[in-house]
Amino acid sequence: MIKSSKGYLFKDREISWLYFNERVLQEAENPANPLMERIKFLAIFSSNLDEFFKVRVAQLRRVQRVNGKKAISDVQNSPDEILEAIQLKVQTLQDRFNKNYQNSILPSLAAKKIFLVNNNELDEVQKLQVKNYFKTNVINLLFPIIIDDLRHTPHLRDRSIYLAVRLLDSKNILAPKHAIIEVPVGILNRFYQLPTNENGNFIICLEDIIKLNLSRIFQQFDYDTYESYIIKITRDAEFTLDTDDRDYTVSLLDKIQKSIKQRSRGVPTRFVYDAAMPKQMLDLFAKKLDLKNVNMVAGGMYHNFKDFMDFPKVGSEEDYYESLPVLGIRELDKAKNLFDVIAKHDVLLHHPYQSFDYLIRLLREAAIDPNVHTIKITLYRVAKHSNVVNALINAIKNGKIVVVLMELQARFDEESNIYWTNQLQEAGAHVHFGKPGQKVHTKYCLIYRKENNQTVKYAHLSTGNYNGMTAKIYSDFAIFTKDERITNELEMLSDQLFLNMKRGVYKHLLIAPDNMKRRFLEMIDTEISNKKEGKSAYIIAKMNSLVDNDVIKKLYDASRVGVKIQLIVRGVCSLLPGVKGLSENIEVISIIDKFLEHARVYIFCNNGSELIYLASADWMSRNLTNRIECAFPIYNPAIKNTIKTIINLQLNDECKARRINEHGENDYQLSDCKNKKSSQIETYNYLNEIYKKGE
Repeated sequence: MIKSSKGYLFKDREISWLYFNERVLQEAENPANPLMERIKFLAIFSSNLDEFFKVRVAQLRRVQRVNGKKAISDVQNSPDEILEAIQLKVQTLQDRFNKNYQNSILPSLAAKKIFLVNNNELDEVQKLQVKNYFKTNVINLLFPIIIDDLRHTPHLRDRSIYLAVRLLDSKNILAPKHAIIEVPVGILNRFYQLPTNENGNFIICLEDIIKLNLSRIFQQFDYDTYESYIIKITRDAEFTLDTDDRDYTVSLLDKIQKSIKQRSRGVPTRFVYDAAMPKQMLDLFAKKLDLKNVNMVAGGMYHNFKDFMDFPKVGSEEDYYESLPVLGIRELDKAKNLFDVIAKHDVLLHHPYQSFDYLIRLLREAAIDPNVHTIKITLYRVAKHSNVVNALINAIKNGKIVVVLMELQARFDEESNIYWTNQLQEAGAHVHFGKPGQKVHTKYCLIYRKENNQTVKYAHLSTGNYNGMTAKIYSDFAIFTKDERITNELEMLSDQLFLNMKRGVYKHLLIAPDNMKRRFLEMIDTEISNKKEGKSAYIIAKMNSLVDNDVIKKLYDASRVGVKIQLIVRGVCSLLPGVKGLSENIEVISIIDKFLEHARVYIFCNNGSELIYLASADWMSRNLTNRIECAFPIYNPAIKNTIKTIINLQLNDECKARRINEHGENDYQLSDCKNKKSSQIETYNYLNEIYKKGE
């Protein structure tokens, strides 16, 4: 907790992020959750932590080299202090993770006759099966590195796991040797399922298969004893983009392709190892791998738990979340042409409860509609198999002009976006890119259609990515609209993005970095003024992260005069609620459940004339000042009511909502949700009732 010079309190963003990941771990720890879903939460926790070290810790390491022991700002401690706090919290979470896995997950699996066995737990028949599998499928993918006499540092990839092996001679004639073996996950499945027998299902990890066969791998040596432990390295995921404008022959696309290669050589930020590894052996590997200024994290026998997302489909129906059939929108389902429906009124979509395929249908109809002549769209994270891009290519084949803003700098999706860029360019699309250092994060599609000798614009705007895969698990809002107040301003934004035209004046859309932050602060100020004048005043906001210092200070000011503020923040929250004299009127909850809460919703009382905005942007400095973002107003009264109802269901979640306390910690009791309200189930039921009524 940091106190600024003017008395405002802030939670460090990095530590707050770790409390977010703790919320994910809580779902894995909760025995009331279906067993296989608990395993998935372990995988999500692991994947999240990997990215945290690749990005946030790596950034702190870079700042540390400059700042040392100096505070980063008046609301953030020195890198040394933050990194020390991270180390303590991460180790605590890792210990909880290991304890939950060993003492709860594995026994729960065993109770269902599902056994995750290691190389020492196989019977003779199973050993023979595993050795045959190793001989046929594994050995030719293994390339050990003997490290004892190496003069150079062997390169370990940060997405891989490795076996650190010590070769011993029981007669003590030969000096020990040490080797590293990359476990070929990705080429082979991490999990090998042995034939089921009367005793149940038996599953063994690929690294344990390798451990069982170490004598075969090193048979050319005269060693008879082997010790092996899993290790992994996490590397700095940031790359330096060469923006030397003098080299006009090198495109942004080429520069990013070149820069991506730097990522694999990034500086190590974390070394995770099996806590059972002897210290002498650990010290040797740390020296040989040149692990200086790296967070050393003691773990269990297994790392890269993100692979558990692909755990074999075993168990019964009760071990998984209940499947919720995707809901339709009756008016759209009945319509011969979506343009006819959108021309009458705006349409709200709420994924994943309602189908993402309505967007694909609109693009498909636009592709073959003789009156449509142009489609403009922004793409941030594109699915590996993208129906959105395929629909755009189909539109090109049908003679439409397709203009795409492809954000090449979407972290960890650069290569996928480059692939689809090439596909679009080859098909004949006009593909544009964002500027270095300023990502285009807004998500909208604008379709131009001739009607009665005039061009009419139809739009789709979303809080989430145009990604059909994530749309199945991310909770997002989107709208179809023909409202000229929105479409005309989207055209201005398009001119700015695609034609580098001067910035327009936006009266309806909130555009970052142009006017979004200023307008949000003004709306908070309006609530402050209204409260002082005795008028109704409240703010309800939902987002992924709340970090921007100016917004937080303004919310504190609003709380001090009595404005009621209710926040739903899934991830980082630097604001501290419930602090006497500062934030007594602010409540913060965070919801972690089956679907990832991804929508951004901003609601202001406005003295009874409520303002509701949906957005791609969080209240973070990077979104408000360093990215192209768009928050769009909701004008349709029925849609306003639907959004407000769903947000109220979340505010009243009795099952999956954690209350964030005045220290930024999670107030949460593990419990069974059978007799309590889960906002995601309540939302599904609410939308299902709307569908049944034909609305």
